[in-house]
Parts: sequence; structure tokens; C-alpha cells
Amino acid sequence: MAEERTGQNQFPRDPPDPRSRTTAERAGGVSDVPAQGIGTRCVPAHTVGTEAAALMGDQADWMSQLCPRLWDVPLHHLSIPGSHDTMTYCLNRKSPISRARSRLLHLLGRVLPFLTGPAVMKWAVTQTLDVTRQLDAGVRYLDLRIAHAPGGSARNLCFVHMMYTKALVEDTLTEIAEWLQLHPREVVIVACRDFEGMTREMHDYLVGCIVNIFGDTLCPSGEVPTLGQLWAREQQVLVSYEDEATVSRHDELWPAIPYWWGNAVKTDVLLQFLETKKGHGRPGGLFVAGINVTENLCYVLLHPGDSLEEMTRRSVPLTTQWVRAQQPGQRPHCTNIIAGDFVGADGFVSDVISLNQKLVSP
Repeated sequence: MAEERTGQNQFPRDPPDPRSRTTAERAGGVSDVPAQGIGTRCVPAHTVGTEAAALMGDQADWMSQLCPRLWDVPLHHLSIPGSHDTMTYCLNRKSPISRARSRLLHLLGRVLPFLTGPAVMKWAVTQTLDVTRQLDAGVRYLDLRIAHAPGGSARNLCFVHMMYTKALVEDTLTEIAEWLQLHPREVVIVACRDFEGMTREMHDYLVGCIVNIFGDTLCPSGEVPTLGQLWAREQQVLVSYEDEATVSRHDELWPAIPYWWGNAVKTDVLLQFLETKKGHGRPGGLFVAGINVTENLCYVLLHPGDSLEEMTRRSVPLTTQWVRAQQPGQRPHCTNIIAGDFVGADGFVSDVISLNQKLVSP
């Protein structure tokens, strides 16, 4: 991706520390909100039901409750649940359509916004739990697709998946940091990806926010640590960053974590893709197997009444069977992070966590 420069004085030398503001102040908004109405934190468009909440169980501190024999196992040999496109719960029908979408879609969005917004949203939303509730549910890999929406202040970075979210990156990172303060023996892997519309200066500003917000809890890149090592260092956050040039300038960042994305409408095709990837051997470090089905234009046109949530629900029996059959560890066919859509709607998170028991079973 070509780097665009916008001048040396666009940002202050040291980004402001969001921890200096209270939660109430952040919730009240900031002065440089983009014209499209991008705000700070947001509430999911949907809320998880009582039955789904019961399925999540008490998993907010599952890492600290692992068998002590697993404390010395590197993170890339553990089984870790993740959420795909973590921040899409913030989307609503008025969310601006991403500039990466087609010109036709943008035209329809301007001419028929009351039809286009809801239609796109059906396929853009992949999560209904907010980030704190995802962490409470046991999710430890967060897939953050970061962007700069047109027309907004250069420091108002948001999230993107077909549409721009209302949540600001700075506030979401602070929300994660606040959660970690309450759970000092839990570890979160934050994957920063996409970076639509971002310049080098924006990257540097974002990294400054990451460093200021997480501080000494950041684990710098190097050999993948164990839980025991992280606890001894009082470190809780690994940040992977999908921009090689930025990673090369900052020791705090880990290189991009490979994500096995099947790009398949049919669940059996997706799972066959994952099995093929396993057959070729796992990467040497952290990596993600995505069990998320994916629509395409043909499918959307032929199924106007469908949605990604319905597609995901229909895939659950097969994906559940596949997840429960997996084995974490260091062998070539082993899995590591498994990420899915609509976490909390079924037993996905607990199934992924339970795989760690296979590492201690005789």
C-alpha cells in the first residue's frame, strides 16, 4: 500500500493519553467528531438474549483458571477464541458506506439511503456483543479493521466493514485497557488490520495511542510468550499490525497474524478449505482459523431475504462439529486461534476454550 504524506505538523508529537479522561467524559463525545456522525463508544444494534447469555457462562477469567501445566505453554500452542470483524456491532442503518465499496453502491446510498443502508447492514454486521461483553464471554483475539472515514478529523479513526462504525479506535482501545485492569491475569491479542484511507502520519498517531493506552502491559514482539512469562512481566496485550512499514519502526508491534479465510458461502466448502490449510502445516507463530461463512454478490441477489446472521446460524451444526474435533499444540495439523461471527449466540467460545483440556489429558 502506497504511503501518503500529509505534512509534518498534522499531529502533535505525543498523542493525548485517553486514560486521562473518565469514562463519562469519553461517552460524552469529543469536539472533533466527523461530519458523518462518527461518535465515541456505541451500543450494539442487537442485544444477546437470556439463553445466549447463559451459554457464555463465566469465562471472563478463563486464562487464569487454566490447569497450571498450561501456564508454560506458548500462546501459539493454546486454543484461543476470537471474534471476526469485532466492531461491527456498532453499525446502524445510517452508517456511511465504505469508500472501498463500488461506485454503484455509493450512488444508491445517496439516492436511496433508506433502502441501501439496511440492505448493506444485513451483510456487514458480524457481531452483536460489544467489545466488553465479548471479553467477558471469553474472546481473547480481537479483529479490529481500522479506517479513516472521509470528511472527519484526521485523528478520528474508526472501524470499517462495508460501512464505517460510530466507535472511535481511541475509545475502544481504552475500553479494552479498562477491562484488562479488572482482569490482571487475562491476555488479549489485538489485531489491527485494513487501515483504509490512512496515511503514514495516521499510522504513527495510532501507534502512539496504542502505546499510551496500554503502556507497560504491552508485550513487545519477539518469541511468542507463555502465560507464565506474561504474568511475571505484568504484560497483557499483544498488538499485531498489518502494515509492515509501521511494524518495522515500532518494537511494540507484532507482525500481522495469518488469518485463514475460506471466502465460502457453503459451510462444507469453508471447512474443507480449513482442512486443506491444516494439511499444509500450521504457521510457526500465532495464527487464526476463521469459521465465518462469507456471502458473495450472486448469493445476495438470489437471497434478498437472507442475512449474514441467518447464514451463520445455519452453519453452526457443522462448524461446531469441526471446532470440537480440533487439537491445539505444536504439531503441524494443530489449530491455535479460532475466530467466528456472532460470538455468544451459541457455545462457540466455550468449545474453543475446552480444547485446551486435550493438552493435559492423558
